[in-house]
Amino acid sequence: MNGLTHTPLELEITQLIIDTLNLEDVAAVDVPAGQPLFGSGLGLDSVDALELALALQKRYAIRIASDSKDARQHFSTVTSLAAFVDAQRTLCAA
Repeated sequence: MNGLTHTPLELEITQLIIDTLNLEDVAAVDVPAGQPLFGSGLGLDSVDALELALALQKRYAIRIASDSKDARQHFSTVTSLAAFVDAQRTLCAA
């Protein structure tokens, strides 16, 4: 693996981030799935997190509790976000 290998869901979420936040000159395949979304990684901020949460809720019909202690952990990388979305979809389907 070259570190840039993504699952289909990770690519989908990365593209959603790019589209939602209007990140220019960024391709989904060029964003490492394990790269931090905030701080030194993609450099997202709290406003970006809110926009992204809304986009994820709309796209995947999931619920994200803003006061959840785990929210910060779920939003740390594309990989963690994909795992969260996948788990939420599984719960909703059950």
